[in-house]
Amino acid sequence: QVNSKQGGSPCKEKQVVLLSPLGRIKISGCETGVHEIKLPKMSLLPSGAEPSVACEVCEGAAEMPEPLQQCTAWLRAYFCEPETTGSLPVPAFHHPLLQRDSFTRQVLWTLLNDVKFGEAVSYKQLADLAGNSRAARAVGGAMRSNPIPIIIPCHRVIRSSGDTGNYGGGHLMKEWLLSHEKLQKEKLAR
Repeated sequence: QVNSKQGGSPCKEKQVVLLSPLGRIKISGCETGVHEIKLPKMSLLPSGAEPSVACEVCEGAAEMPEPLQQCTAWLRAYFCEPETTGSLPVPAFHHPLLQRDSFTRQVLWTLLNDVKFGEAVSYKQLADLAGNSRAARAVGGAMRSNPIPIIIPCHRVIRSSGDTGNYGGGHLMKEWLLSHEKLQKEKLAR
């Protein structure tokens, strides 16, 4: 049990493991919202960025609180039927970073709401969108501390040079996510 981030009653934290094309994604949360998504470390790119059918909860499926059900449904759609993510609810988040009013929170919300599937922005562009054009470095810090990767799509933030830049899940995973989105977007455009 973790204490609720506002110092109220403790959360009953549950954990779920989603088997994805990227490996085992660990998701934790409570009735109030998702606490964190932990991506696996990758040393090899999975073959192809085709939608995968093999995307299911392999641990913790019993008694899953609603935010975790929404989170796993959203991630399954992201990997298997990306065109449907826009119609799915984004789960509630219950991480201290997303509760406090801060530039980091503002950047993460801006990224979630304004940078769509298959798009990419530079750190500087995201700083502009979040209301502080000189805060590109702070945007980098916000990306590093993102507790909800993929749903809050920090992989879509790249360097102004076009270089992909760093990523918590590693460079290979960032490249896979970007190419997965690009391929799916092209398919939908056909």
